[in-house]
Amino acid sequence: MRIAMKSRLVATVCFIFAAAAPLAAGQQPDGRETPLSAARDLYASARYDEALAVLNGIRPDDPPQRKSIEQYRSLCLLALGRGSEAETAIAAVVTADPLFQPSEADASPRVRAAFSDVRQRLLPELARAQYAEAKASFDRKDFAAAEGQFRQVLTLVDDPQTGGRLADLRVLAAGFLDLSAAALTPPPPPKKEEPPPPPPPVSPPVKKIYNGEDPGVVAPVTIRQDVPRVPVSILGRTRDRGLLDIVIDEQGRVTQITLRIAVHPVYDNLLVNGAREWKYRPATLNGTPVAYRKLIQITVAPS
Repeated sequence: MRIAMKSRLVATVCFIFAAAAPLAAGQQPDGRETPLSAARDLYASARYDEALAVLNGIRPDDPPQRKSIEQYRSLCLLALGRGSEAETAIAAVVTADPLFQPSEADASPRVRAAFSDVRQRLLPELARAQYAEAKASFDRKDFAAAEGQFRQVLTLVDDPQTGGRLADLRVLAAGFLDLSAAALTPPPPPKKEEPPPPPPPVSPPVKKIYNGEDPGVVAPVTIRQDVPRVPVSILGRTRDRGLLDIVIDEQGRVTQITLRIAVHPVYDNLLVNGAREWKYRPATLNGTPVAYRKLIQITVAPS
């Protein structure tokens, strides 16, 4: 009766773990049964010693197969009461896949408790080893690998079974993760430099024109200032006085002529044309010739 119950329990556990061992089912390409599936069948038949012997003779080709072998090895050893050796097998499973832990639907409480104890003991060591590997990748400037490895470190550190024992390691891993991600971020394209705006046009300095009200200015001296007489033909039709506004430059020449008060169109023309020939000794400021504005009162006299 006890053997029958134990066989049913073992068969149930084995059926549950079959889902986690993809190489345990099926056949080899030539149609023969795989050693792993043979070991599973032996285990399901409660032939634990034989199953263990088959498992010990398998040379795994890849990590997933090795993980499946160690899972079944741990079950066989637990069933045989060889707890210490079972822990070694479970440790191999956890080392290969630190995140693996059978759920309630996958294994009995005894198996889950054994896995939990081993994971709790090994996770800090595995996290430190993963950190060392990630740091080596970072030092080689393999930032893509380092980024993934530092993320794995944080996953292990944050596992509830780690129990917050690796707070300092978490700070280091998070910092190097940020550095790795930053190193992988391509630099922004160089900012296109806009050509500097053209300098504003330089306005020529406005030449100051002085007058009699500016202090320190010595007025120009007349050299030649011939005012024409009014032609007889327009007498009686002119104003008695006119006003002429002229600008005398630094050479004593008349450069601007403005008739402020006109006399008569005919006379005005004579006056303006004659003013262009006037000559002066230029005005000065501190001994330097300057332009000067001069108002000339014109008194009309007949020719």
